[in-house]
Amino acid sequence: MSNKTRLAVALSAALALTASTGMIAAAQDDEMAEGGLICVIVPPLNNPFWIAMQDIAAAKAEELGYTTEKLIHDDDANLQYEQYESCIAQGAVAIILDNAGADASVAAIQLAKDAGVPSFLVDREITEEGVAVSQIISNNYQGATILADYFAEIMEESGTFIELTGRDTDTNAHVRSDGYNEVLGEFPDMERVAQQTANWSQDEALQVTEALLQQFPDVKGIIAGNDTMALGAQAAVMAAGKPEIIVVGFDGSDDAMISINQGELDATSLQPVAEMAIQSAVQADAYLKTGDTGKDEKQSIDMVLVTPDNACDFYQFTPVDPGTSPNCQ
Repeated sequence: MSNKTRLAVALSAALALTASTGMIAAAQDDEMAEGGLICVIVPPLNNPFWIAMQDIAAAKAEELGYTTEKLIHDDDANLQYEQYESCIAQGAVAIILDNAGADASVAAIQLAKDAGVPSFLVDREITEEGVAVSQIISNNYQGATILADYFAEIMEESGTFIELTGRDTDTNAHVRSDGYNEVLGEFPDMERVAQQTANWSQDEALQVTEALLQQFPDVKGIIAGNDTMALGAQAAVMAAGKPEIIVVGFDGSDDAMISINQGELDATSLQPVAEMAIQSAVQADAYLKTGDTGKDEKQSIDMVLVTPDNACDFYQFTPVDPGTSPNCQ
């Protein structure tokens, strides 16, 4: 082969390699244009509710063709802001958020909006509209009222009770408390002797309840703003040797279902976690592709009362065939 021929072959190979590389790069660019990074940011994972929320939302986003990054803000609005900055810097196309405070989260969400990165909120709403694209929440007031009605029924509409509330910066804590007290205030023979926050924490609820049981040894019931606090209260009740005290929670976690099936917790209100999480990813995808979700910004989904009669009909916050929940096997 002559030098001229060798040169021609080499040049042809180089051109082919360049074309191939260009085609690969173009394909990668097209792939990124179709998908991209979605950050999924939630509160601390000491509550199975938030674990499920993050996992389901991320899985749905990945199914729709996106890459995801899972982040935990620990209910720290400053950390959440830093995470938003990081996601924006990484070129995230959207952020799914269970926020760190109704007021304190607005600045981060506005920062992303100004950078062209839309936010899709789940579970916790914020105090302003028009900043996030979607706010998908459980109907916390409805869930609280159906639980309070049942609580009054099994309390036989009389006796003293304690209320454990969630984090004060969380709108949900106030909405649930309002729902409880709107209903329970209608029963003149029921008296709330204490209302105290346990900040959504099982350990804190245990400590708070231990102290309150010493102060109010004859209390008949405890109504908590979430299942995690209810389980902490139930542990305190059992440790005090008072299993007759009625305890109800809110969320519908598997831990709560198991406790109900074991005859410990008496009831909970089930949040549609899977539906909220899936919708956050679906609406993010729709908005990124069309500029519209087809939904109102604020969306509320009704909750379900769970008692010993139907606790085996749910698993991982989702309905299953009656009586088939693995929690009951």
